[in-house]
Amino acid sequence: MLLLPRNLQPFWPAVKGEIFRNPAIAPGPRGGHTPCVEPFYDTHAHLTFPDFADDIPGLIDRAEEAGITRIITIGTDLESSQRAVAMAEAHAPVYAVVGWHPNDLDPAPDDVRPELRELCGHPKVVAIGETGIDYFRLPKDEAAAKTLKVRQEKYFRHQLELAIEQNLNVVVHQRAALEATLEIFEEYADQVRGQFHCFVDDAPAMRRVVELGSVVSFTGIITFKNAEEVREAAAAVPMEAVMVETDSPFLAPMPHRGKRCEPAYTRHTAEKVAEVKGVSLAELSAATCATAHAFFPKLG
Repeated sequence: MLLLPRNLQPFWPAVKGEIFRNPAIAPGPRGGHTPCVEPFYDTHAHLTFPDFADDIPGLIDRAEEAGITRIITIGTDLESSQRAVAMAEAHAPVYAVVGWHPNDLDPAPDDVRPELRELCGHPKVVAIGETGIDYFRLPKDEAAAKTLKVRQEKYFRHQLELAIEQNLNVVVHQRAALEATLEIFEEYADQVRGQFHCFVDDAPAMRRVVELGSVVSFTGIITFKNAEEVREAAAAVPMEAVMVETDSPFLAPMPHRGKRCEPAYTRHTAEKVAEVKGVSLAELSAATCATAHAFFPKLG
């Protein structure tokens, strides 16, 4: 057995099964098995975006060829959440997260919980989100900015409460707003865990997230030349608190930067995370897959 942190060891059977279900397996000596491609999960992609409209089967095939055996597609409003569930039903490697993104709240009803609640019972809905706080594109008008901040906080709280009610965890968006996001999240942290996705803050910020019992996930940004702070956070994060993702169709890693990102590119991000942590790809594969199973209990 690969050496896993103690709290992830209960998830080794699922990870071991994942390794030996991987299509890129070659017979090993004396009847054993040697994985040719260590499996990874893309824990955050937006497959319902129009960028992928005519490419889902090919995208999934390319992901599997790269050893990406699970893809979690993320809702940003009710319609995309419904389509995420339908996509998960149609494609075995795909799972869904349902929720309202803080930048997509204009058409949201006063209470988003009833409609999301109807989706939560689906066996392939594994979390709520993505939800959170985003100060990157606040209106320049001070009053309008204040109104939007209040609105984002309201819907973030609603979705945290729904996650607790449904016994699910939360995919957290915190662009240019980690402090504000944590201030709210801390009120709920004893009842729900967060995947702080597309993590771009420093190591001390990462430790604050991990101390709350939550996890961080890294995108292709970690491969960018100017992302030294992100690499320092990845180097320091405990193995039981790290996941990898693409945030497809955005943030393609090197050597694909500037192109449409897709789940197959998870591997480039994983390779850089393993490099900065000084661990093998096999070790990172086992840890990140086990962490995903621990965080997303409905993940098959």
